[in-house]
Amino acid sequence: MVLSETVSATTGLSGLGFDSIIKEDDIQQRMASKLKRTYLNLLIPAIAGFIIVLFIRQFNMVHPGLYHVPMALAPIIFVLSVVFAVALPIFYRTLFANKIRHQTNTSETDWLKFEQNLIRIALVTPYLTLSAYFFQVPEFHLAGSTLAALYAVYYFYPSEKRIAFERRIFKVK
Repeated sequence: MVLSETVSATTGLSGLGFDSIIKEDDIQQRMASKLKRTYLNLLIPAIAGFIIVLFIRQFNMVHPGLYHVPMALAPIIFVLSVVFAVALPIFYRTLFANKIRHQTNTSETDWLKFEQNLIRIALVTPYLTLSAYFFQVPEFHLAGSTLAALYAVYYFYPSEKRIAFERRIFKVK
């Protein structure tokens, strides 16, 4: 028996709005599950890549001078890391907010698609950092890329609290 049916059957409060509260919690949990699945599907391969590169470096499987990396690559990776972690998510969020500004409600499917795309954009950063780590770019650029990746991984994690906050901001129904 579903919780809403239990509340309704035992208390006779079926018409007082408890059903909609319980259904909304269920919907929010399903959305959180989808967003976390997207998040982990993008993040786990990057983490695995870092582990592989760490083992390759640790056991000297690839000689340090094997790949000739142009000096211009380091600042490019650094700038792209910051762009994907900070600038593009802000830009994409602004575009979405502008698109829905005259609507009274946002559909769940539109919002879920927006959030998944936002996660996809932000989680490009760990892959850029992985490439910087693999190609052994200078420490300054690697550290900056790593900070951008950590920011993206932390900020865009789809927690229950963040999802509830975002749903309120965009008036998701």
